Amino acid sequence: MFDAHVHIIDPRYPLIENEGYLPEPYTIADYRKRMAHFDVRGGAVVSASFQGTDQTYLKAALSELGPEWVGVTRLDLDAGDEEILDLDRAGVRAIRFNLKRAAADITQMTLQALRAHELAGWHVELYIDGQMLASLQPVISKLPALSIDHLGMSAEGLPYLLDLVDRGARVKATGFGRVDMDVAETLRRIHTVNPRALMFGSDLPGTRAGRPFEDGDIDLICQVVGADMHAVLEDNARECYRLPPVRRPETEQVAAQDNPTLPIPRSALPGAGDDKTRPLPIIERP
Repeated sequence: MFDAHVHIIDPRYPLIENEGYLPEPYTIADYRKRMAHFDVRGGAVVSASFQGTDQTYLKAALSELGPEWVGVTRLDLDAGDEEILDLDRAGVRAIRFNLKRAAADITQMTLQALRAHELAGWHVELYIDGQMLASLQPVISKLPALSIDHLGMSAEGLPYLLDLVDRGARVKATGFGRVDMDVAETLRRIHTVNPRALMFGSDLPGTRAGRPFEDGDIDLICQVVGADMHAVLEDNARECYRLPPVRRPETEQVAAQDNPTLPIPRSALPGAGDDKTRPLPIIERP
């Protein structure tokens, strides 16, 4: 298993209140204890709003966790090329746009993300309510590689999310206690459009979520994706984060006919035109 979305809250490093909230510590030891009964072979440590652009905690966490773990970070807008390359050497593989809980200059962030991709091959991870995806289309269209957190958060944004998935975006199957949607149906529709899109993540410790990760979340994913369970639980994320694939014994393989979903063409997507995907409409924000 590859856990593509973990937050490590180490009190030895700076923390910043966000909207008056400061989380309890959640260390690597806490995470390992919680996931001890799973075969977690790697994962992604994701910087949250209360860590600002501090990189010391992330470097320390990746050093302790080892080479099968990667980082997803936020950067100061004035971060130079050498800082990006230094973080890449430490194991960082993506830059996070936290548009849910952190104010941001989206234009400057986009320019920085393009530079990070050119320098180090980083992709962008969006923490955003899916209803905003359409209004951000001018930005999103400029990003060469993209992942979206927590299934896009809301059912209203699903048509726009599916269009992005059809264009190659990844989606994290995380934070089921955060979202406003039918999780199983959303997983099924994303997986139907592109079986390589979904990436499992625990979202531990689940700060401010309606409920944190439960073991049954993995059971739900497996029920939906069937024979592609290894891809969703590990392989898709390893490919996204540019890690070597895992070879597993034949006894772990699942018969292809057990797969309950099949890819569908672009023309079958919600709102798609007869010959091409229509431009996304602009959503007016209140």
